[in-house]
Amino acid sequence: MKIAHGGNIFEICRERQWDWRDVLDLSASVNPLGPPPGVSDAIRQALDRLAHYPERCAPELTKRLAAHWQVSPDQIICGNGATELIHFVARTWRQDEVTLAAPTFSEYHRAYPEARMSSWNAFAGSGLVVLTQPNNPTGEAVPFEGLRDWLLSSDRPVLIDESFIEFAGLPSTVVLTPRRPNLLVLRSLTKFYALPGLRVGALVGHPDLIRALGCRREPWQVSTLAEAGALAALDDSEYAERSVQLIARERIWLWKQLWKIPGIKPVHSSANFFLVHLDCTADEICGWFLERKVILRNCSGWPGLPGEAVRFAIRTRAENERIIALFKEYFCGR
Repeated sequence: MKIAHGGNIFEICRERQWDWRDVLDLSASVNPLGPPPGVSDAIRQALDRLAHYPERCAPELTKRLAAHWQVSPDQIICGNGATELIHFVARTWRQDEVTLAAPTFSEYHRAYPEARMSSWNAFAGSGLVVLTQPNNPTGEAVPFEGLRDWLLSSDRPVLIDESFIEFAGLPSTVVLTPRRPNLLVLRSLTKFYALPGLRVGALVGHPDLIRALGCRREPWQVSTLAEAGALAALDDSEYAERSVQLIARERIWLWKQLWKIPGIKPVHSSANFFLVHLDCTADEICGWFLERKVILRNCSGWPGLPGEAVRFAIRTRAENERIIALFKEYFCGR
């Protein structure tokens, strides 16, 4: 499959000679509040350390994440964002067979090009199972109780991507890693804390598994500035609460508005984005929105996702009102 990502606002604006500040990028599902206020100051304070190497494995960030997720520090490997960690796992935690719960994040198809695909509750065969919780790109979530029961009753190796779980308000499966030696949980700080430019993520697993993977880990995957920014973000509990409340409120409002528009069918989401099925081509509507300096995510052609569909991020009320107005203009004006 052709690998295509959202969040390419700078490339799009460079090609069209636009100021990127005039463009609403809905293709990347990032917290609309922007980074927590303390992040910029923390980065500035870390600038005098740029002439020195960071510590090899980001021990301070590892310790802080362990406390945040209520696991032991020896259960965590930090990395240069979720995508870097996906490929690290694919090349170091080798598996004879891999099954992807489709549809899924496009990088899993790159990391595991020979993988079979299946729905989340129909994993035939053996080998590694990879699933996203909540699902990327649909936003649908598996009830935690059912996921927990399946994990504790199965002995298959599992990789669960929880990059958007903070927005869903669901329990994390990291709580199961001490009891499940071949479970890896991928977490991202990019989406919830609006830090895609810093690239920070982590793997959580049983201490024995993390130790084995750590022996093959390249050093210095988290930069000095990324660690400083991430630590400041984790300190801001008030920001985290505001973010969850904002997305929950706007998700409900958007859901009600989307169902009033002919030509689209939204998928129920637990994340900070919506996938909508279309009665037109995704290329057509993405091009129409782009002419108005709004970027949507074209999801047509994704394995496991039938028909024409686009995905867009949940933003602030004013931005969400603009999204709905544009959808209405497009579909009602045909």
